Amino acid sequence: MVLHINFVQAKRIGASVSLVALAASLAACGGGTPTATSSPTDAGASPAASATGDSPFTESVAVTGAGASFPAPLYQRWFQDLSGKIPQLQVNYQSVGSGAGIEQFTKGTVDFGASDTAMKDDAIAKVPADKGVTLLPMTAGSIVFAYNVEGVQTGLKLTREVYVGIASGEITKWNDPKIVAANPGVTLPDLAITFVHRSDGSGTTGVFTKHLAAISPEWKSTIGEGNTVQWPAGAFVGAKGNEGVTAQIQQTPGAIGYIEYGYAKTNKLNFAQLENKAGEFVEANDESVGKTLASVNLPENLIAFISDPEGPGVYPIASYTWLLMPTKVADPTKAKALEVLVEYGLNEGQEVASELGYIPLPKSVREKVVAAADKISADYTITLK
Repeated sequence: MVLHINFVQAKRIGASVSLVALAASLAACGGGTPTATSSPTDAGASPAASATGDSPFTESVAVTGAGASFPAPLYQRWFQDLSGKIPQLQVNYQSVGSGAGIEQFTKGTVDFGASDTAMKDDAIAKVPADKGVTLLPMTAGSIVFAYNVEGVQTGLKLTREVYVGIASGEITKWNDPKIVAANPGVTLPDLAITFVHRSDGSGTTGVFTKHLAAISPEWKSTIGEGNTVQWPAGAFVGAKGNEGVTAQIQQTPGAIGYIEYGYAKTNKLNFAQLENKAGEFVEANDESVGKTLASVNLPENLIAFISDPEGPGVYPIASYTWLLMPTKVADPTKAKALEVLVEYGLNEGQEVASELGYIPLPKSVREKVVAAADKISADYTITLK
């Protein structure tokens, strides 16, 4: 049985990059199905985690999910590779944004959701009691300021004052004295800045604006934070999904916008070094974002907000991203399928995270995720390698 993964396409303006192209580029980066680790599996290990590829299902089963575009390329890779190991399992994930993912999960139109911002108490209270929700961090990533300025390569430095000023519309030219002062030796053109933001309800926007509100009292009091905000008037363009923002930046000279690092990496976009709380200019990469995650203690409920991390070498805008899983599933086969999906993501899935621009979870975090997710199905035990 063939696995089908459908993505809601972002509205393109002109010659934009499609998700088909994104999928092709990811396939070129990713190669084939990852093999199991060389260490022997424990006695009684779940079939999905074994090197044999034996299926835990006697019949076909399908699960559907929807939500965040931030981790969509990684989830695409996971679900493709998982179908190679277990052909009986179909996973259909739609990249519709965190806000829509939470809404669809709450209404019960999908089996699982995904969000870049953890659900708050009021949102959790709306989930039907006979279903419930468990939030599982499955990977982590960073948000970068990607830009399209001819002749200006990756490494452009943006102070905290500058990147807040760009996002608020106060800094409107690339040769603004504040940008020039932070970048000696870089020739910056007399070119208008076009700021590209998300037009849909977005966990990426939630993470981004939470950070800006933490570092700028003026931002907090005027624009605020959330999955949707009222952007200022001016040279601002909205686009749907990380896919749409990426495409808009690529086709607009002078554009800058916030996207997940993996999209910038895959599409070869230039992105800035950002000033952190310690006053250092830091580029997003495995090391700097790993330091960011290490600066935060993930509590037992697996919900942590990283608004302005402290410490040397940390990248300032990073977040876990969560799967929203039901705590009660009436269909035992579907419950087992959800645990198999989580198990694969926590094992083989972590092995491919870095190549797509995501941060593998530490074992201590994965153990907490297993403890929470292993309650979904009474007929399956999640095993960590």
